[in-house]
Amino acid sequence: MEFQEVVRARRMVRSYDAQRPVAPELIERLLGLAVRAPSAGFSQGWEFLVLDTPERVGRYWEVTTDADTPPDRWLRGMQSAPVLILPFSDKSAYIERYAEPDKGWSDRDESRWPVPYWHIDTGMASLLVLLGAVDAGLSGCFFGVPVAAQDAVRQTFAVPSQLTPIGVISLGYPAPDRRSPSLRRGRRPVSEVAHYGSF
Repeated sequence: MEFQEVVRARRMVRSYDAQRPVAPELIERLLGLAVRAPSAGFSQGWEFLVLDTPERVGRYWEVTTDADTPPDRWLRGMQSAPVLILPFSDKSAYIERYAEPDKGWSDRDESRWPVPYWHIDTGMASLLVLLGAVDAGLSGCFFGVPVAAQDAVRQTFAVPSQLTPIGVISLGYPAPDRRSPSLRRGRRPVSEVAHYGSF
């Protein structure tokens, strides 16, 4: 598939064919794309937790949802994904990288960072997974880890303390899916969002 076609075809899919597993080599290929993302100072401060069996995926949903509340349509669809990938950012990788001699910020002062590039770069790596999924005939969705469940996720999956979860990527072969009603808002045209020279 041509790159422009991949970008145009990408959308957040919220329902998957639970009977159709994703081959391990395909997951590995998508992660191989993720590590090609740009990162400030080539810090590469990202880690990926791959949940690729029904048991592992089930553990994620057990610790992030309320067992006493029936799942709504969104949750039922998302729970059908055979693979979940949790991308984590590592701020310390950036702070330490920029204290090295070629960067020279030996004071490790976080205020030097105008924005948290560790999160941005991990987000870009996540987008490469989503685009690679489309190219491979898969579908995906990026969604957040509930704030109230983050400690449980850390404990359940032995997440190192310096890592911050930036979200979850669900992956699988698509099932019939209701398109998001938010799409009715329409996509903002380039002429509305691009400003040449000044605003």
